[in-house]
Parts: sequence; C-alpha cells; structure tokens
Amino acid sequence: MQGGAARAAVFGVSDGLVSNVALILGVAAAAESGSSVLIAGVSGLLAGATSMAAGEYVSMKAQNELVERELEIERRSLAEHPRAETHELASIYESRGIDAEVASEMATAVMADPEVALEVHAREELGVDPDSIGNPVGAAVSSFIAFAIGAILPLIPWLLGEGDGAILASVAIGLTAAALVGATIARFTERSIVRTVGRQVLWAVAACALTWGIGSALGATVT
Repeated sequence: MQGGAARAAVFGVSDGLVSNVALILGVAAAAESGSSVLIAGVSGLLAGATSMAAGEYVSMKAQNELVERELEIERRSLAEHPRAETHELASIYESRGIDAEVASEMATAVMADPEVALEVHAREELGVDPDSIGNPVGAAVSSFIAFAIGAILPLIPWLLGEGDGAILASVAIGLTAAALVGATIARFTERSIVRTVGRQVLWAVAACALTWGIGSALGATVT
C-alpha cells in the first residue's frame, strides 16, 4: 500500500514537472515580460494540481462505490444462500489442489464467522480486498501536493528573476528533476536506470522543444 502510494507520488511529480516546465518555456518564448511567464506558471500549477486531485477523487470514489456494491451483494448472498456459498468456496479450494474433504472443512470453518466469510469470498470470488478501499479525499490531497511539487520546481527561477537566466535555470532544473524522477521510477520498476532516466529526460526535452517552438512562432506572429 505504501509502495503504491510512493509510486503514485513519483508519477504525480513527473506529470507536474514535465507539463509546467513545457508551459513555462512555451510562454517564455512568446512573452516579453517575466510576469507573464510567472502568471502562466502559477496558473499551470494550480490548474494541473486541481485537475489531478479532482480526477483522483472521482476515480477512487467510483472504485470504492463499485467495491462496496459488490461486497453488499456478496453479503446478502452469504446470508440467504449459505450452503451454496460454502460449496462454492470449497470448490475454489479444490481447484487449487486441496483434497475435497479438507476443502469442505476449510469452507465450513470460514463460513462460521460472517465477517471472515465475507472477506474470504470477496478475495476468492471477486478478487477484491476489502481492506484496500482507500480514502478519496486523502488520494486527492496527495495528488495535488505531488503535482504541485513537480510543477513548482521549474517556476522557482521566475520567482527570483526573469529573462535568459531564468529560462536556462528552468531548463536545468527541469532536466535535473526529470533525471531524478527517472532514477526513482527505475528503482520501483527494477528497470535499467540509464534507459529510464534517458527516456524521462527525452520526454521532457521533447515537450519543452515543442512548446518553445510553438511559443516562438506565436510570439513572432503577434509582434
């Protein structure tokens, strides 16, 4: 559970970093003032983090409601058809190589406690872990924070200055952070660090190059 949360946080940081550094460079290429870049960067941070949080909340809420519905159906079935449910559980155990008599004894023992029976049937029949139901609000807050952390990194130079120096600093911070995110992802996925870091940095460079080119073209058109 904690490992999954950590992975989600890393990917949230990655999304915030790549999207906002690309936005910042795109606006920097088109705008003449640092304040425009700063406004765009802050707006991108808030909009992206809010969108991520809302999406995570809705997704987890819907998932929880689906799981709760399945558990309620299973709870009613256990109460109304205990023999059939006992036989079904015993059949599952038998399919895994357990002797028929032992499987029947195990299923009967499980059915003796309604809460244990519900948990076991949920795992064995539905593939659902009742204890894995998460908190949508907590997930939304975590997503907001993770995205905001990634998004604020390339924005830091624009809080302190502007111009070419801020642009170069944003690029440097963005690529360094992308490399660190790639290394962390490689650790979680047990993939090649060099390949994962290279892929992460390449995507960041591609996004920045695309928005810089579009920003430059729009800036030239406007002026």
